[in-house]
Amino acid sequence: MPYNHSQSLLSGGLAMGFKLPFAGLALLASAFVAQADESVIRRNLSARLPSARIDQVTKTPYAGLYEVYFDNQIAYTDKDGSFMIVGYLVDVASGQNLTHARLRKLTAIPFSTLPLGLAIRTVRGNGKRQLVVFSDPLCPYCRKLEQELASLTDVTIHTFLYPIEHLNRGATALARQIWCAAKPAKAWEDLMLKNIAPPQAPAACQDPLARIAEIGARHSFTATPTLVFADGAVVQRQLPVAQVERLMNEVK
Repeated sequence: MPYNHSQSLLSGGLAMGFKLPFAGLALLASAFVAQADESVIRRNLSARLPSARIDQVTKTPYAGLYEVYFDNQIAYTDKDGSFMIVGYLVDVASGQNLTHARLRKLTAIPFSTLPLGLAIRTVRGNGKRQLVVFSDPLCPYCRKLEQELASLTDVTIHTFLYPIEHLNRGATALARQIWCAAKPAKAWEDLMLKNIAPPQAPAACQDPLARIAEIGARHSFTATPTLVFADGAVVQRQLPVAQVERLMNEVK
């Protein structure tokens, strides 16, 4: 510790008198340097990668690296923004994927803010665990996810119909048919697990698709399936059921 040495040279009162001011100045100087580096990084990367939306630059405790959070992903760079490392940062001692843990925190959304009344609700077992899925009825990865989720127990799954029409033409009409069915949860499972199409939607049926699209856009959900766990963690890709189980069980 830096101040232990000075305490051995100075009398107790004098050492204690200067310890806190020096420590405060050191911390202040460090903060100014970090802010300056972050400003340089942001400026340089914005010039070199004009299409990237840089949301946050943060100094890490790892080998002088800076974390750059942009477009819902993380990369690493030096204090000048002269190079980028794209990939996972792993703590070798613990085996923890530091990038995943950090991204989970950065992209988290308050679960309680999601209007679950706009979702199709499926309860299995005691329904204690909670999972939200934004899903497109014509997305092949969404179908694969539904096949994986079919084995889950003791969970309530809230499915927001989130058709991405420019990728899957006809998905919006199909999503409306599912929502307007007499039993939307059954219509959803029949389509995704058995490939049974839902009946035509009544003309008078009111659907929440526009409101759900606004929610997805607000949170930058650009892919389906997108999963939201009860702690707010967001994953924008298909996951195997074992990983879904693990992430649900990690929720405190």
